[in-house]
Amino acid sequence: MNPSSTISLPEKGKIYFASDFHLGVPDYENSLHREKKLVKWLESIRKDASAIFLMGDVFDFWYEYKTVIPKGYTRLLGKLAELTDAGIEIHLFKGNHDIWAFDYLRKELNIQLHRKPIITKSRGETFFLAHGDGLGPGDLGYKFLKKIFEFKPNQWLFRWLHPDIGARLGLYFSKKSRIANLAKMGKKENNIPLEKEMLYIFSKSEHKKNPQINYFVFGHRHIPLQHALSEKSELFILGDWIAHFSYAVFDGKKMELKYYSADK
Repeated sequence: MNPSSTISLPEKGKIYFASDFHLGVPDYENSLHREKKLVKWLESIRKDASAIFLMGDVFDFWYEYKTVIPKGYTRLLGKLAELTDAGIEIHLFKGNHDIWAFDYLRKELNIQLHRKPIITKSRGETFFLAHGDGLGPGDLGYKFLKKIFEFKPNQWLFRWLHPDIGARLGLYFSKKSRIANLAKMGKKENNIPLEKEMLYIFSKSEHKKNPQINYFVFGHRHIPLQHALSEKSELFILGDWIAHFSYAVFDGKKMELKYYSADK
């Protein structure tokens, strides 16, 4: 998958990155609690944010019919609209759980949607940005499913299901997923050795081809990680908002991985 260079990052203010909220699981009450915490975080960073990147899987299931979107998430959608109306750029990378986001978020909330990896620059620093699914070695089963989900005729066929049926099916299977079980039990993803982490392997390989990249930023893996690839390059995996409530911020000079206090 070749990255594009279709966006330019702001030259002033802080740039925030967060990923994998999986709103909708494991149940309404738990999801609402995390949504409220996310909205508080967005409000807390609005004073100095020039851009916010939501790096995928904001929703555990999302499908846009021509005239219908999934029920709920009112607080989050309202806050995102408020921030873009105030002039803050918001970018959303479509993850493997919200791959079927089409044009509603762009039209109604002025959010810029991305699916492919992006290489872009800000203040002399080069960023490689992607959700992270399908990158690196292995995971062949998912890569096959990804092609099925992205196949336009399959998306068209799903649209012919009544929204009550389609949404129920999507939420049913999402609530059976590994992520839903982690959310239900409040557990963290098991860490694997760094040398076996697929996004680490991918970043090392990509860095050899593009040594000018300073920051590789991904979601998807639910592991908070900040790791130096060289003297001038770092890998960031953003963790999640199920157990870690982690994010990264670039202040124009450096990038840091941080955590939003769980008691807020």
